[in-house]
Amino acid sequence: MTQENRSSPLVDTADGWRLCVAPMIDVTDRHCRYFHRLLAPAARLYTEMITTGALLHGDVPRHLDFDAAEHPVALQLGGSEPDALAQSARLGERWGYDEINLNCGCPSERVQRGAFGACLMAEPRLVADCIKAMQDAVAVPVTVKHRLGLDYDEGYDFVRDFVGHLHDVGCRVFIVHARNAVLKGLSPKDNREKPPLRYDDAARLKADFPDCVFVLNGGIAETGQALSLMKQFDGVMLGRAAWHNPGKLTEISSELMPMRAGSDDGDIVRAMVAYAEREVAKGVPLRMITKAMLGWMTGRAGARNWRRMLSDPARLGQNDPALIGQAWETLRARTRAGEADTPLG
Repeated sequence: MTQENRSSPLVDTADGWRLCVAPMIDVTDRHCRYFHRLLAPAARLYTEMITTGALLHGDVPRHLDFDAAEHPVALQLGGSEPDALAQSARLGERWGYDEINLNCGCPSERVQRGAFGACLMAEPRLVADCIKAMQDAVAVPVTVKHRLGLDYDEGYDFVRDFVGHLHDVGCRVFIVHARNAVLKGLSPKDNREKPPLRYDDAARLKADFPDCVFVLNGGIAETGQALSLMKQFDGVMLGRAAWHNPGKLTEISSELMPMRAGSDDGDIVRAMVAYAEREVAKGVPLRMITKAMLGWMTGRAGARNWRRMLSDPARLGQNDPALIGQAWETLRARTRAGEADTPLG
């Protein structure tokens, strides 16, 4: 689609931020988001973090292009300069994004060298200036994704004061990764797993700022767990669970928003084949589209073969979208035969 045809439709906000899929670098590109939309019709989807420099000095269409089916979809920005963030937010709104989100949670060294991400939590006044600049620039919601603290200080006052500064300038939506970010000594992967989850402190934020929306992120992988957490929060955000086992996204979506049930698996396969045909015709490699689908059949008979077929370099090299349908028919045959599948490695 062209930029002019991409303006946001009237988005059904009844469920707001009830179910979200986290921004994940090298994961939640537009092909992944299209697939996730089929799995969860009303979930709020987030782009990978896109830096202000990439937008202001790079290929804007490459970074901001998306399919209208993705709505509601949010643009996550990385940056720490109010003017640059305001300009980038304007671009995001112009391209039709439903929300602009500021990354204050990424702990990677590369992001730290750029003086943004989780290290911004140490500068709440600067973050407040950034939020205000973006709010003044756009009409769509400006939100923040942040951690509970930095390094090994687990004091609640730190995050309460951080949220308080942003609340003072009008920010009302906070996505809380309920772990600290350890800036030195832990990899991004370890930062997603090793700092302890502190759901109770995240819930204290909801109690202390009752006029705000708080979405919980971190360690959410099971349907029952998500439903239980919804008793304390306005929404839940799935991260790696939506990538490694996309079927969980459908399960949680169906429970949280039963009136917005997704299509059956066969219809999703057919929709992905049609999508792949359109994208491959534009020059997109098929492997860029199938990578989000690899974990979809986890736990089913034939799942290992499904993953093997959709990741096989020789098959993908033919760039034929029919491969998705072939993998599906192979899995269905194995399911009918009752073949037990070995666990995925």
